[in-house]
Amino acid sequence: MNEGRPTKANRWSRPRPEDAGADTAPAGLTEPDSPHPAASRNTASDAGPGAPEERTRAVPAVTRAEAAAPADGTAPAGAVPAQGGAPDDAVPLPHVPEPEPEASGPVDPVSPVPQPPAGPATAPVGSDGPVEYDTPDPWRNYDPWAAPGSPGHHGHLSRSGPGGPFQQNGVAVPTVAERRRRARKALALAAVALALASGGVGGFVGAYLERNGGLTDIELPQAAKEAPGRAPDSVAGIAAHALPSVVTLHVHGSEEDGTGTGFVLDGEGHILTNNHVIEPAGGSGTITVTFSGGQTAKARVVGRDSGYDLAVVKVSGVRGLAPMPLGNSDSVQVGDPVVAIGAPFDLANTVTSGIISAKDRPITAGGEKGDGTDVSYVDALQTDAPINPGNSGGPLLDSRARVIGINSAIRSADSGSDLGTGQAGSIGLGFAIPVNQAKRVAEELINTGRATHPVIGVTLDMNYSGDGARVGMKAAGGGAPVTPGGPGAEAGIRAGDVITEIDGTRVHSGEELIVKTRAHRPGDRLRLTVRRGGANRTITLVLGSANGG
Repeated sequence: MNEGRPTKANRWSRPRPEDAGADTAPAGLTEPDSPHPAASRNTASDAGPGAPEERTRAVPAVTRAEAAAPADGTAPAGAVPAQGGAPDDAVPLPHVPEPEPEASGPVDPVSPVPQPPAGPATAPVGSDGPVEYDTPDPWRNYDPWAAPGSPGHHGHLSRSGPGGPFQQNGVAVPTVAERRRRARKALALAAVALALASGGVGGFVGAYLERNGGLTDIELPQAAKEAPGRAPDSVAGIAAHALPSVVTLHVHGSEEDGTGTGFVLDGEGHILTNNHVIEPAGGSGTITVTFSGGQTAKARVVGRDSGYDLAVVKVSGVRGLAPMPLGNSDSVQVGDPVVAIGAPFDLANTVTSGIISAKDRPITAGGEKGDGTDVSYVDALQTDAPINPGNSGGPLLDSRARVIGINSAIRSADSGSDLGTGQAGSIGLGFAIPVNQAKRVAEELINTGRATHPVIGVTLDMNYSGDGARVGMKAAGGGAPVTPGGPGAEAGIRAGDVITEIDGTRVHSGEELIVKTRAHRPGDRLRLTVRRGGANRTITLVLGSANGG
């Protein structure tokens, strides 16, 4: 690299065609004819004040002659002098061959691009390196004919040499104020973005914590939600099928109120329940029926029978009634699953389940009047399904949601079996009227308003403590204990006879004989075993009929 002294920057341009004859360029510096007029290579100031700027190439006034001059300041032969002259102490620049112009077509001049203000190009004496221009001219243009690393190529000479990297020269350098404004704007945008991101993350975390608790809270595994449908023979399936047919009765009388259960028999509004449920209403009370969906309606008594503890009431003006299907109590077996529905302690639509614990349980209920007119005799189905006060009159259902019994009584731990007095609750001993008996009585109450009772035509000694049912020695009021012309008299029954079996089933008391008899219909034929004078005999009779009360 040549050494040189600092020199002032001059404007320089490519030699004009008219200057070609004055001096000859050294070998290798001969330039082909320029396709552009010489005026296009002058600066805008050559056009005069106020003239529009043309596409010019403002470059430092250092000629190729200066660049090719030896280090001792002597110019080589044929060197082209710099326009406007050059000081004697100008630093020679290394010779750089220029690229050949394109073969054809005019070369479009390049528009001026702003550059930093030009300053003196200096090179310290004794330094080893090319001349560096401290501050490039902001209006210096990129010269496509300049060699890489020359002032016209990149606007200044750098220590990277002729093969230095290409530098973009077309973007204006922002001022300090502009850089500050851009920095403030970038900071503001970053702050907004950070706030939005923080809000989103905070909302997500807050929602997660609200839904799942703290990050350290324990979340237990849980099964997914299942479909609501259940098997038809399951407790849930039976309940879903039967509940629309079950009602709750609220009875208001002049002296007492009561709550019980019933179920719909047909689409005309007939509802079956227990007699002791509607009995408080008397002749002037009110009965309100509430359906499982919450609808209510007033009801009137169609018929009732205290001996069977059954009653039928009817609602009017109610549409969409769902009658309860009836099963067959003779088909029931001990151990069969059952479901009870009722309103224990006025808790409507209560569902319980159990099994048939026993069949043909002779029970009596009632008797509060003391004259026996309110006593009911039931050859009952026993169940361990929980039944409590308020379940009276409700259905006992089999696995196909059919009624097989009417829940009527419980055995309580503190007192009798009547639901109205046994308030201690269920101990697993509940009793239901078989549906076969209830069906016959309900049909008679709907059709005639009264139910008929099958009778033998004898008066029993209820104080007899031996095994079996003994015929009394006299009837109430001093009459004959065997009704003349009745079924018993025609079969040959006499006063003092002890009946020990009915249709082959042992009978242990007078109540049990009544229960077994009422399990039949009037006109049914019975086979009785009678003990008389220590000897047993078998007689057959046809049951008579008596109106119930």
